Amino acid sequence: MLRAAPVPCLLFTVHAVIFTPHISPPRRDTTSGATSTAERRWASPKEGVMTRQYEVVYIFDSALEEAAINERLARFHALIQQAGVEAPQVSHWGKRTLAYPVKKHETGYYVVAKFDAAATALPEFERAIKLDEGVLRHLVVVSEGAQPVPVTAGKTDEEDDE
Repeated sequence: MLRAAPVPCLLFTVHAVIFTPHISPPRRDTTSGATSTAERRWASPKEGVMTRQYEVVYIFDSALEEAAINERLARFHALIQQAGVEAPQVSHWGKRTLAYPVKKHETGYYVVAKFDAAATALPEFERAIKLDEGVLRHLVVVSEGAQPVPVTAGKTDEEDDE
């Protein structure tokens, strides 16, 4: 890594270049077969495929029927489904008014899904979503918390107190 540090001069500033060493993974001794903790840190998982938990939010065209939305969800989730991994957890939030028009639509049908998948499966999954004209917007993120709960349109406890 290069870092530049300014060195003052009379007429102009000179930047000195400082080199820092690059840390590479430890080399494995092929003769003994022993692995140290430092080597295990850089190693791949034993199964060869590392899965992460992802969360995806879909906004479908509100003109679509729920059966058509479920068929599209099944097609999308088939692309990321692996043997021995549980099916995605799907939560239908229903029709909502959008904050601004998206592709000339004022409302959309929201669906949130959580699933486990390998990172190598995501590009084809996102490609299929982008090609589907019934999907107005989508967002895939690495899940780090509990399943979000939709906010109801009724009064909250704070409004009742006033």
